[in-house]
Amino acid sequence: MLLPIPGLLTQDEVQQLRAIIDGADWIDGNATSGHQARLVKDNLQLPENGEAAQHARQVVLTALGRHPAFISAALPARIYPPMFNSYAGGQNYGLHVDNAVRVLPDGGGSVRADLSMTVFLEDPAAYDGGDLTIETAFGVQRVKLPAGDAVLYPSSSLHRVEPVTRGRRLASFLWVQSMVRDERARSSLFDLDQSIQQLSTELDQGHPALVRLTGVYHNLLRRWADG
Repeated sequence: MLLPIPGLLTQDEVQQLRAIIDGADWIDGNATSGHQARLVKDNLQLPENGEAAQHARQVVLTALGRHPAFISAALPARIYPPMFNSYAGGQNYGLHVDNAVRVLPDGGGSVRADLSMTVFLEDPAAYDGGDLTIETAFGVQRVKLPAGDAVLYPSSSLHRVEPVTRGRRLASFLWVQSMVRDERARSSLFDLDQSIQQLSTELDQGHPALVRLTGVYHNLLRRWADG
């Protein structure tokens, strides 16, 4: 499932993030890359343990925690601390699949990367190129969203970032370990939850059909959730 999430960040939050990261010291993005990524990755990143990244990631985490579409789609169990990258002057990230397991930088274990997310932090009119290109069962999808919008997609997907030929592309990116490992089960739960939410605006909250559907949702989640 590839899910755009409009307005994950408010415009005030985008400006707050930009004030934190624009003047920060950036490093070669390959500082956190494995062998395969080094062959195709050309960008800059904020140092994970730097003060700017630590402050900025809290803004993103707060937004994730309040956004119902993200919670419904991802069913997050653990989130890798959001990181930040920059592309300019032809920089790009060639075709790749994200690592299955990400070791947490604080030594607190690891995150199984079930889902990847990109949060766009620059007006798309301010740069050329830089599309996030994701290969799906329905063909290649190109994603380039307004600042503050995000996209959630399976970490198992082949994807790339196209060369930025004008301006600068800024984004936050992160990985999610879901309570529900199976992608098809997670997608079905999301569809069911969205249907319940829609019906709840049309029916009385105590309507028997709505109560039964809510029970089905939670019983499926109980069956499919890890641990």
